[in-house]
Amino acid sequence: MVLRSSGRFGWADSAIHQGRQRTHLKGEVTMKQSGKCFLCLLSLGLILSVSETVAQDTPDKTLIVNGAAVNAAVVQVQGRSYVDIEGLAQALGGSVTFEPNQIALTIPGPPPPPAPPTSEGMTKEFQQMAVSALTEMREWRGAIGTLITTGMPVAGTWSQDYHDRVEADLMQTTLAAATEPDRQALRLLQQEFALLAEWAANVIGERQALKAARTIDPNSLQNDRSLAKISKCGQFLSSMIVSGTFYDDSSCR
Repeated sequence: MVLRSSGRFGWADSAIHQGRQRTHLKGEVTMKQSGKCFLCLLSLGLILSVSETVAQDTPDKTLIVNGAAVNAAVVQVQGRSYVDIEGLAQALGGSVTFEPNQIALTIPGPPPPPAPPTSEGMTKEFQQMAVSALTEMREWRGAIGTLITTGMPVAGTWSQDYHDRVEADLMQTTLAAATEPDRQALRLLQQEFALLAEWAANVIGERQALKAARTIDPNSLQNDRSLAKISKCGQFLSSMIVSGTFYDDSSCR
């Protein structure tokens, strides 16, 4: 006799068989995923190991900027050099700012070039003393000119007094001369004084000798070459000394 299973029990066997198949397939998928994760972890470990080995084998390098060593870490990875930006900014006297979308590095520019050395000029004290001496000379020259145009007799020692005051002023000016332009201008002042003293002595001598040629001639002062030279030199010296820069003029020679 052949016994056959009823339809109800046949359905149960089929369901059990299908469940076993699904369980088997799920196990295979799980094993494949686990294998992939293992391979990923293994690859990452190898990369980190190689990177660490490269970093350990790379010798320390010194960064030199404009000939000076900078205290900033330098790392070389795969042929490229990387510098600690914060250390670099600090070493160069700059600053670094980290923002969400950028890194701002500010390095101060080079210092401005030093100002060219100024040319040595006259000292203030010398200028003041020299102007005082020139003022005294101008007054002396004017007094002698008045003597010529008015024909007044020579009385007293006023001309010698002028001479002595100018001489004293020049002695103070000599003491105040501290730079080469001071001393160069002083020599011209002394030359002006010598010319003026000689001219004044000649006029006084003529008056004392009763020589009235200068007084009779109405153009005596205008035609006096010595006086013209003295006047021109005095004007030049006043302008040059006030400017504080020495330059020469033939009228004072």
